[in-house]
Amino acid sequence: MAEPRLASGLWVSAYLARLRLAAIPVYLARRGDETSGAVMVKLATMDGQARAYVRRWDFATDTRQWAVLVEGEEREVDALLAREAERDRDLWLIEVEDRLGRVLLDEEGLSG
Repeated sequence: MAEPRLASGLWVSAYLARLRLAAIPVYLARRGDETSGAVMVKLATMDGQARAYVRRWDFATDTRQWAVLVEGEEREVDALLAREAERDRDLWLIEVEDRLGRVLLDEEGLSG
């Protein structure tokens, strides 16, 4: 049986609150469709590098998991995310800034 899915807007609100409680700087760079918009998370490590995460279906575990879409120089990651946003008007984009690389996506309630 398929796992229930939270509306995108609700998940994003909860994620932003969790990051703020952990004192991790975050901002919503792009608001997507409240119900079913895809969510991408960009992590900037404040050294010119960045990583973008997207949720993908893991057929081995039959669950949705966060995976690295791209990583490298921040301007290159930004360019890819800009192209994705042009292609998908419903896309949510969250930007996290943390030198330690914390995004909390592996925490209970956020991981799958």
